[in-house]
Amino acid sequence: MSTATTSGAREHARSQAGITTDAMPVVPATAWPEPPAGVDAGRLTWAETIPGGRYATKVLARGTRLRLRDLDGAACAHLLLWRSDAPWERLNVADTVKVPWQAYLTDGHPLLSDQGRVLATIVADSSQHHDALCGTTTLAGNVEKYGSGEVESGAPAGRELLTLAALKNGLRPRDVAPNLSFFHGIRVDADGGLRSIGSAGAGAAVELLLHLPLIVAIANTAHPLDPATEFATTALEVLAWEAESDLRAVGSTLDDRDPEYQRAHANTEDAWNALHPGTTIGGVR
Repeated sequence: MSTATTSGAREHARSQAGITTDAMPVVPATAWPEPPAGVDAGRLTWAETIPGGRYATKVLARGTRLRLRDLDGAACAHLLLWRSDAPWERLNVADTVKVPWQAYLTDGHPLLSDQGRVLATIVADSSQHHDALCGTTTLAGNVEKYGSGEVESGAPAGRELLTLAALKNGLRPRDVAPNLSFFHGIRVDADGGLRSIGSAGAGAAVELLLHLPLIVAIANTAHPLDPATEFATTALEVLAWEAESDLRAVGSTLDDRDPEYQRAHANTEDAWNALHPGTTIGGVR
């Protein structure tokens, strides 16, 4: 079909309607063909495949469950979170490590804000290959390692991608703080050195439960300690669905959790209830 004329270009563009590819958001998310087991497609609020070297961002409600899945074994999801109703409050990676007394992320770990609140909790993890210490890649670092690092290059840096995601939500480069990275594990050796343990392999997944309405930004790009000399990040699947009952379940099991988690959870519910009177601790409005 010729696009040499305006009418031809219009017909060509319209002929693409309804076509899906392996790397695109599905809108509406309820049209996603394979929802997670036990999840009705009608509950889906985000469904997207992020290719290696690309990013995605979405505003999600409190009580949302977010699943990230490494499709081919070489994804690396660099994650940032901001409160959508108060975007000056953001993910604080230092406190996320320090307050729970644990540097290695897995099931049960809270993702804390700079105000001492739980933004999200890891509620399932079949990977256990994650990183809360290194942050993401930079333009200068990728240029040195791969020969390029710009957003449209063959090896885009995570910092550049997350900055674009922030800008799309009215934020600024200064709002791009240190991030968490999923699906590329790091361990600290006895001498304090940082060592890559790579990926858990294709199909590994991690699920987060959101305690507050959040701006979510994900850059799927290489980890800064990735030993590969060629940029080879593969696709990341992102699904989110309404899960208010899961949030209530967390509230009902607080007695079984560490005191640090209990305090952060109380801080979260106190802030939410002040804005939404009539809710209960662990409840959802």
